[in-house]
Amino acid sequence: MDLNDGSVDLRELVPRAELDVTAAVELVRPVCEDVRRRGEAALIEYGERFDGVRLESVRVAPGAATQALAELDPAVRAALEESIRRARKVHTDQKRRDVRTAVVPGGTVTERWIPVDRVGLYVPGGLAVYPSSVVMNVVPAQIAGVPGIAVASPPQKDFGGLPHPTVLAACALLGVEEIYAVGGAQAIAMFAYGYRGSIAGGSCAPVDVVTGPGNVYVAAAKRLLRGRIGIDAEAGPTEIAVLADLSASPRHVAADLISQAEHDPLAAAVLVTDSVALAEAVGLELAEQVARTKHSERITAALGGRQSAIVLVDSIEAGLIVVNAYAAEHLEIQTSNARVVAGQVRNAGAVFVGPYSPVSLGDYCAGSNHVLPTGGCACHSSGLSVQTFLKGMHIVEYTEAALAEVAHHVVALANAEDLPAHGQAVTARTAVQDEPPVYAPAASPAFTESPAPPAQSDPAVEEEAW
Repeated sequence: MDLNDGSVDLRELVPRAELDVTAAVELVRPVCEDVRRRGEAALIEYGERFDGVRLESVRVAPGAATQALAELDPAVRAALEESIRRARKVHTDQKRRDVRTAVVPGGTVTERWIPVDRVGLYVPGGLAVYPSSVVMNVVPAQIAGVPGIAVASPPQKDFGGLPHPTVLAACALLGVEEIYAVGGAQAIAMFAYGYRGSIAGGSCAPVDVVTGPGNVYVAAAKRLLRGRIGIDAEAGPTEIAVLADLSASPRHVAADLISQAEHDPLAAAVLVTDSVALAEAVGLELAEQVARTKHSERITAALGGRQSAIVLVDSIEAGLIVVNAYAAEHLEIQTSNARVVAGQVRNAGAVFVGPYSPVSLGDYCAGSNHVLPTGGCACHSSGLSVQTFLKGMHIVEYTEAALAEVAHHVVALANAEDLPAHGQAVTARTAVQDEPPVYAPAASPAFTESPAPPAQSDPAVEEEAW
């Protein structure tokens, strides 16, 4: 098969999980509508139905996160603190600066970067515990300067209906005090619509942006409510692709595929290689290593699913075509010239270069963000960053002379689009005159034109008139 001739859509051939977000939208629609109508009462009922916990209020009481931090294993605390330090270092360099462009003398356009007012950050809590997702969501939002930050994570039956204590401890380390014990699609609806709580201080104001990974129902709720809220992406099950040649260690490759497969039975693990010998060696390593892992049943399901495969190609160049079409959430390059090959990758959420940059490093302590596009969305989307929480705004400022200099071009384009009033809005301010507006008969004294303003105006007079 010639991968370069354009006759084959590789996106249809690469392994993918069966994930029907469209069908899930119809399942979560009544849930989201119920939360909109009934607020906290609906949230409490869904917590009881889906999480087995009956709460009086979904708002986590003040002090719970601080207590969780005080009881946290010191080794885990130290690891979280280092993860936060490295994430802050990387994300601080992502901060945008305002840029003022002098288009012409007297005419400027400034691009300002303004943080959104309020964000809802979702931290999943299904088959695993994700304090690292607290770090990855909160740090860029804080560096962006978002004034209002709220976190939601599913209530845990084993912990009295609170989110997992390690998640609470991570919130405390980051200074996040607004926390909700809500999971799934109902959490996204809560952030979108807000609610008024029955207990003082228990309300949730609507947010502007919701970020964070989750299951298919979380992704469906994001799709359904997008527009009312901004979202990062419709994140699905995790993915790893490894592009490797004979120089790669079969033990390393197998370990990395397993590391992502343990997330979920729908997790995708794909090896793309030009070496039959490596493919066979990795297969043997997988059989041996999976048998020794804690979550072997879950990993076996993921590796055996249609979303996981070993793909043989004729060359690493052909492998690049495949991985660019796959657009993996995580892409490892384990080849003899890994940095050069990585420089040719166009589509991936994050790229991990060489034998000592495994995906699990990025999950926790590389400094990069692990909230990344899945399901091929890396072809058009980026991972979570400071930019996710910023909005660009253009500020246009022209002097009278600068407007007059370009007025004839504005008039020409306005007339070409049959929008003459656009041009008249300019000529009303300049010495360049267009034909009288249709609603202003030239013979009527009430619509006589004023003379053109003087070239130099007195600011004091202008201020008084205003």
